[in-house]
Amino acid sequence: MWSTARRLRRLAPQATNGIGVTLLLALIATVGKIVIPLTVQQTLDRGVSGADGVDLGLVRTAVTIAAVAIVVTATATYVMNVRLYKVSEGALATLRVRAFRHIHDLSMLTQATQARGGLTARVTTDVDQMSQFLQFGGVMLVVSVGQMIVATVLMLVYSWPLTLLVYVCFVPMVFATRGFQRRLSTRYALVRRRVGDMLGAVSESVVGAHVVRAYGAQRRTAIRVDDTVEAYRSAQSRAQVLVAVVFSAGELVSAVALGGVVLLGVSLGVGGHLSTGRLVAFLFLMTLFVMPVQMLTEVLNDGANALAGLRRVLDILDTPSDVRDPAELDVGGEGSGGPAGSDSSGGSGGSGGRDLPPGSLDVTFDQVTFRYRTGPPVLHGIDLRIPARARVAVVGETGSGKTTIAKLLTRLMDPTAGEVRIGGVPLTEVRFSSLRGRVVMVPQDGFLFDATVADNVRYGRPGATDEEITAAFERIGLADWLAGLPAGVRTAVGESGGLLSAGERQLVALARAELAGPDLLVLDEATSAVDPATEVRIGQALLELTHGRTSVTIAHRLSTAETADLVLVIDAGRVVQRGTHADLVTQPGVYQRLHESWSAGIAVL
Repeated sequence: MWSTARRLRRLAPQATNGIGVTLLLALIATVGKIVIPLTVQQTLDRGVSGADGVDLGLVRTAVTIAAVAIVVTATATYVMNVRLYKVSEGALATLRVRAFRHIHDLSMLTQATQARGGLTARVTTDVDQMSQFLQFGGVMLVVSVGQMIVATVLMLVYSWPLTLLVYVCFVPMVFATRGFQRRLSTRYALVRRRVGDMLGAVSESVVGAHVVRAYGAQRRTAIRVDDTVEAYRSAQSRAQVLVAVVFSAGELVSAVALGGVVLLGVSLGVGGHLSTGRLVAFLFLMTLFVMPVQMLTEVLNDGANALAGLRRVLDILDTPSDVRDPAELDVGGEGSGGPAGSDSSGGSGGSGGRDLPPGSLDVTFDQVTFRYRTGPPVLHGIDLRIPARARVAVVGETGSGKTTIAKLLTRLMDPTAGEVRIGGVPLTEVRFSSLRGRVVMVPQDGFLFDATVADNVRYGRPGATDEEITAAFERIGLADWLAGLPAGVRTAVGESGGLLSAGERQLVALARAELAGPDLLVLDEATSAVDPATEVRIGQALLELTHGRTSVTIAHRLSTAETADLVLVIDAGRVVQRGTHADLVTQPGVYQRLHESWSAGIAVL
């Protein structure tokens, strides 16, 4: 637990900002609470039962002092709480950002092995649990420890036999609680995992609602979500049962200790060893001592939950970023790294890595092999060179390895063996700021963010005006389509672009790529979601888009291959043919077979 807390301190130094002032305020709040027992004792022993009878002046003075102490204590507690809230939220915000950036740094392959709901939970609910503990449990822990120490000292002053009795009752409970804490940590670790499962099931069902409805799978989907909710409920209930055991034990021990103090205190009082005021004051002090012990249950509950959440966050931070920005490799630092992408500015703060050379870019694959963590190799010793400004089409059957080539070319993944070079520079040495600015990929799903058309296209070049965005659509021949939208470039596309058709989302993605103005353009199934009429419509636009720059198009539809300068045919992870469409279509082989199948499909349509 302490080693985990030390890591939190290193990851989020704000967690201990101004800790000295906060502890001073905690001390003031704690000391202020003992004024009441002291006032009660003085009032009873000297103000009411004094040798000269009732002393109203002393009573008024004692009450005034108690009132001032209450105000000071309340003020100190308020300021302390505000400071803790601000510090904890600042520290946890830093932790959220670090976790998110590290998740974003993970390769597509690593992310694919993780449940998306679990990754989301690391940045959201797991950190939220730490927030609850630091803002409530942390406060109680700081105040309670001081309160128990001060109460113990005063109880010893009033009556050491009664103090010994209290400790005899509570010390065994403290040792037993350590065992409970270990079991509770295990159970809350399971709770945090179940939260991730539940988030994943719910979010996946919402995003895939159209598929669920199309196949009438509402009942199966509901059962799946219900199962994850039930698993979470069961894990949470098992943890809470253990908490209830600790709480009940604390209540029982407190009752036994109170009864013992009353009986022994009265006996001491009868024997003349303890005054009434001292006994009553001791009972007040015992309450100040017992309350933190009872609160231990709540703190233990929040602490175990927070610790489980923190360990899950640290676990994802410990997952190595196998695709790292060279600009950051010389910077180091635990959890360092910005999200991959043009907005990360790649080498900000770091001097490592290289920029791509200016001008047109060529591409070289040198004995490139790739395999996923399980299963056979997907690519086998790929050797190829793509000249600068060449239009290249990569074709092959589904599962042949075409998309893997696109991901390696844009460094969404790194090869298992061999080397990919762009402009003669190995990709592993290229800063992300240079790579993302010069190389753009249009993925096959045409993903859009929940914003306007302009905002989505602007991802290609932050700061572009609406006029520049409109001009980008015009250059690829889509001005009339844009004019047909309800609000033009200001049209909202909905979450994941759900207000547009699949083909329309792809058109926006193409405009985004055009606005970016890359020197190397990678189109992964860029027309796979476009109907034949729209494919013809944007055919010339793609020619304009790829003119003057190196382009690699991964496609099943072979209309792109017919206009390409070079066609690469991939089969079972190997380049089996290369040449122009005119040459390959006359040669018996994979390409001729694919072209015949594609032509037959077009004829049927």
